[in-house]
Amino acid sequence: MNFVNSQLFLDVQLAAIFSDSKTFADAIAKDSWQAACERYISMKPLTVRELTEFVAQHFTFESTQLPNTQSNNESVHSYIANLWPYLHRSADVPKASSLLPLKHSYIVPGGRFQEIYYWDSYFTALGLQDIGDIDSIEAMLANFIDLQNRNGCIPNGNRSYYSSRSQPPILALMVDLIWQEKYRKNNDFAWLTECVVALEQEYTFWMQGAEQLNEQSTCYRRVVKMANGALLNRYWDDQATPRPESLREDLQDASSLPESQRANYYRNIRAACESGWDFSSRWLADSNELTSIQTTDIIPVDLNSLLYQLEKQLSDYYKILNDTAKQAYFKDQASDRIAAINKYLFSTEQAFFVDYNFMQAAQSKVLSLAGVVPLFVNCANERQALQVSTKVMQDFLKPGGLVTTLNETSQQWDSPNGWAPLQWFAVQGLRQYGFASDANIIISHWLKMIEKRFKVDGCLLEKYNVCDLTNQAGGGEYNVQQGFGWTNGITARFYNLVK
Repeated sequence: MNFVNSQLFLDVQLAAIFSDSKTFADAIAKDSWQAACERYISMKPLTVRELTEFVAQHFTFESTQLPNTQSNNESVHSYIANLWPYLHRSADVPKASSLLPLKHSYIVPGGRFQEIYYWDSYFTALGLQDIGDIDSIEAMLANFIDLQNRNGCIPNGNRSYYSSRSQPPILALMVDLIWQEKYRKNNDFAWLTECVVALEQEYTFWMQGAEQLNEQSTCYRRVVKMANGALLNRYWDDQATPRPESLREDLQDASSLPESQRANYYRNIRAACESGWDFSSRWLADSNELTSIQTTDIIPVDLNSLLYQLEKQLSDYYKILNDTAKQAYFKDQASDRIAAINKYLFSTEQAFFVDYNFMQAAQSKVLSLAGVVPLFVNCANERQALQVSTKVMQDFLKPGGLVTTLNETSQQWDSPNGWAPLQWFAVQGLRQYGFASDANIIISHWLKMIEKRFKVDGCLLEKYNVCDLTNQAGGGEYNVQQGFGWTNGITARFYNLVK
């Protein structure tokens, strides 16, 4: 049965028995969901106290606790090294829960996030690569390929309630990391062929429906036909319902909207979750109002840059595999996408890469670190790279690293917060265009902030206030989380880069 659509699930979430709605979405039934739901229907209505007792009788919960003291961690280095085993999960045994069981081991971010997350895993992998743990990276890659085969896409995370959406496509980055590290030296074309099949499947997912677009029907799911005929992509979710893991919050926010607008609100919230930037003024018509969200109207510069990377890698891999037809096809797709990125996603006025609202035929005024991803994937020209580097160092650089956007809002993917994955996109992008000194300055700011906050927090965290180092990061739907996979991975990589 679909537990998240049951009366029991709805009543527990609305009763706010748990401060975090995700807690009950991840509950493990002691017997089965169906048995618990049938038992509940026979007993309802229950008071909040009785409902709390019922949940305790019929469900268990995974521990989200992690070591949070410095007693065995004299430094950030030792903390990161000692934390990896706590974030490691063995292959799953199926349970009566929302977890989509994985066949191979994996790394979780930490805190409330006790499942694998798609784009997180690339940044985590950089830290694992630096300690030589290629096996763990390869196991996560195998999980993603398996999930894609089972689910039709690589889901946001291995939970059933995430299965209708993906995340920024980083599979190609993980494949190339392992190819360069392990298989290239032996010319293991069988391994590469298997990965290329998976990469092309992911590309098909993002481009689904492109062939049916025309001047009258310009968008379908994740693909958009632009005014000049070019194809670009957006974030999407086929579901237009409240998120089970944030059911109470979504219903409460949507209650202020007319009934006719609520399904669109839910879809746009879900699409923003697919972006990984949940939430940011990038997606909002009014930066102070979440209900103004318009994610599906926006062509994101980071998504399209990563899809360029995917097209380019497919072309490169097909060359290695001697498939000249597909090599040429994906080379042409990548070339077309660069031209479209330059036309629609680079602002000459702001001298920066930006998002584009295709419904309004207008570039976004929100400047965000998504604008560094074209440098990361090497699809910017030298002039653009210089302009981006100048803007990054003049406007985005803060005492603790790079701020996510130049808009200060209550959303966690805006100022004053900084996030490890975006530091990496920026640093690596700048390094590739010859701005090594700028990259080193960013690394220095980030590491000094990490060490300062570690003395206070006793751990590493999901995100940081990079503007005011005396305060923890805030904003968003939940408290700042301890761990944290991608913070560990990027911080470890930065330490290696400055050795």
